[in-house]
Amino acid sequence: TEPNYVNGRRITDADTLKVVTMVYAGLVNKNIVAKLHALGCSAIGLTGADVNIITANKRAIGEVDYGFVGDVIGVNGVFLKQLIDSGIVPVLAPITHDGNGTLLNTNADTIAQEVAKAMAVYEEVALVYGFEKDGVLQNAADDASVIANISVNDFDRLVSDGVISGGMIPKIQNACDAIRAGVKQVV
Repeated sequence: TEPNYVNGRRITDADTLKVVTMVYAGLVNKNIVAKLHALGCSAIGLTGADVNIITANKRAIGEVDYGFVGDVIGVNGVFLKQLIDSGIVPVLAPITHDGNGTLLNTNADTIAQEVAKAMAVYEEVALVYGFEKDGVLQNAADDASVIANISVNDFDRLVSDGVISGGMIPKIQNACDAIRAGVKQVV
């Protein structure tokens, strides 16, 4: 089925949850882990449900019913630090759980931001997002119009001006939230 998005956020029905879990937690996650091992990096592929790493609440139904979409409520930073201190790189798929046996599809940028915030307690953290463009663009049709720096204070203006829209809204909102929570830099 064709994915359905509202304001850059995916709506996840039960069938879509099965597919995204298989693809993200299985195929994509394990391919990344295998490639890291090929480069000599000891890695382990996990979801938020594994070892209770990331818990979430099912997003409340408001104007939109997002279905099985999770909003993060907690990250087990202690366990992640133990892995890292042991020389193991965790590769986290964007699947969380509600503590009651229900898996939830959670925005990958949100996962990155919440993990960065949890780890900022222990280390100086830089959060790096990867996506298909060279950065946030002033003009979506001009790949050379990258905005070099965006402050937390610029975000609302850039959204209201239409510069930041669609899937970039949650990405930049997450970046701003991470900075406010002690992450040193977001790229």
